[in-house]
Amino acid sequence: MFGRSRSWVGGQSKTKNIHSLDHLYMYHILTKNTTVTDHNRNLLVETIRSITEILIWGDQNDSSVFFFLEKNMFVFFLNILRQKSGRYVCVQLLQTLNILFENISHETSLYLLSNNHVNSIIVHKFDFSDEEIMAYYISFLKTLSLKLNNHTVHFFYNEHTNDFALYTEAIKFFNHPESMVRIAVRTITLNVYKAVDNQHMLHYIRDKTAVPYFSNLVWFIGSHVIELDKCVQTDEHKNRGKLSDLVAEHLDHLHYLNDILIINCEFLNDVLTDHLLNRLFLPLYVYSLVSEERKINPQVSLYLLSQVFLIIHYQPLVNALADVILNGDLSVFSCQPDAGVRRFVKPPESLERSLEMSRHRGRKRTQKRPNYKNLGEEDDD
Repeated sequence: MFGRSRSWVGGQSKTKNIHSLDHLYMYHILTKNTTVTDHNRNLLVETIRSITEILIWGDQNDSSVFFFLEKNMFVFFLNILRQKSGRYVCVQLLQTLNILFENISHETSLYLLSNNHVNSIIVHKFDFSDEEIMAYYISFLKTLSLKLNNHTVHFFYNEHTNDFALYTEAIKFFNHPESMVRIAVRTITLNVYKAVDNQHMLHYIRDKTAVPYFSNLVWFIGSHVIELDKCVQTDEHKNRGKLSDLVAEHLDHLHYLNDILIINCEFLNDVLTDHLLNRLFLPLYVYSLVSEERKINPQVSLYLLSQVFLIIHYQPLVNALADVILNGDLSVFSCQPDAGVRRFVKPPESLERSLEMSRHRGRKRTQKRPNYKNLGEEDDD
């Protein structure tokens, strides 16, 4: 899904410098072709590719290129996207953005991210049913997340409007049917949690996203466990390949959870530990060892618990789980609706709906960001 050709970046002639400032006339092609037509579509795509090559060359050789191009280039990109000019142009634009940000490294070059135009591209309503668009889009977000640090975070997180499109748009795909997309989302979230020590951004993640994200993530993992158990209990277990894939996916989930916990961000760990214990490990795994109303087979539960203790190294979580198993009051696992908080239940709202409601509540108290054309403001009900 992600194995796309990028040969047009590397095949540059060393004998002829195609990146001379004399060739910046290509920028003017964009200004003269603001409307995409069948006649100029290929010309625009090749021009955008050429400008990207110039920017990459400038990053390595002559930063003056950026002062000439940085002001308006993404305005043209946005204009092209908003025209809904077809799949071909959309794919080429996303491919170009991926290659551009993968290959620039100097901090001066990263000022291409200014003026919020990249955030507007992030929230653009792409056709994610198209596998190639989805692949390039999530790869684009992953590439941007690798550029996150204390100097660049303000390009993505706007504390005045309290929004963080790079993060919130990525986590919406945490349960995407394509495994490579899910893996990319995990990478993006870990890059966000690890890269930046910005208190306003961290408070945003805590107050606006932590509970809806972790509650939906835990439900997704638990649902996957139930599917794994069904595969063991039925004739489907004869398909060793499917069972092996389900087990490997679950172990990936545990490693991801451990990766979050060992970052040792206190508020994240508090929220995640609470959800893991009270919404997954205790009501689904441990409860299945002691009750006839179990949701999964005891043998599967024992195996899964053993993997939890092997993979997760966050002591407060491990100690709390062990304490309940060895010394806990089993009455806490009553399945009555009013029995307490330790229940494996589906979150009342989808993650996307929770984020939308949080975003609109936040905007009642803040002024809309200047020049930030959020194309995704419509409710996705």
